[in-house]
Amino acid sequence: MPEQSNDYRVVVFGAGGVGKSSLVLRFVKGTFRESYIPTIEDTYRQVISCDKSICTLQITDTTGSHQFPAMQRLSITKGHAFILVYAVTSKQSLEELKPIFEQICVIKGDIENIPIMLVGNKNDEMNGREVETSDGEATARRWKCAFMETSAKTNHNVKELFQELLNLEKRRTVSLQIDGKKSKQQKRAEKLKGKCVVIEQDCTCHVIRQNEQEEEEKQSQEAELQQQ
Repeated sequence: MPEQSNDYRVVVFGAGGVGKSSLVLRFVKGTFRESYIPTIEDTYRQVISCDKSICTLQITDTTGSHQFPAMQRLSITKGHAFILVYAVTSKQSLEELKPIFEQICVIKGDIENIPIMLVGNKNDEMNGREVETSDGEATARRWKCAFMETSAKTNHNVKELFQELLNLEKRRTVSLQIDGKKSKQQKRAEKLKGKCVVIEQDCTCHVIRQNEQEEEEKQSQEAELQQQ
């Protein structure tokens, strides 16, 4: 699919096995896979609202390997926003994000207006935690970026992560909520509600007709008695 000028491109970086693909798949498809499958590069698209019009959120799930530096530079060059993921169960994975962040700074120059989110994933694995929440927050303060802990497995803060990232965008108004568009659940609820109203109206009409018939029979019986 060719890229459109109104695409909003989010790039997800992080070491292998930190759960980058799991976060993206949980957000886009609502699924989670237990097995680890190394990624070279995958792109996912979702319709969002941008400056009160519809555009495409393009999420690039990058490789956790260092074998593709040219691909990494290209992703940074084309990206509008960045998610830097580490696993709270691996201190090394947090340290591996530093050269990626530095490269973003070099390629993008002034990053003051560029949304960047540092994400500590796998916060459901409390027993194996190597990176405390305070350590992640301290790193985010040094890099002057936002911070959040998530769990792709339990779906903790996944949608919030992407919405908060879009909220950081100051150059335009970007939102997961489509203006004027109703979700399938909303449409289904309204459709069911409409059906219920019709059923209630039919029942009411039936009761009214039944009452009218009873009244007519009563009047007929009274007329017969009077004639007798």
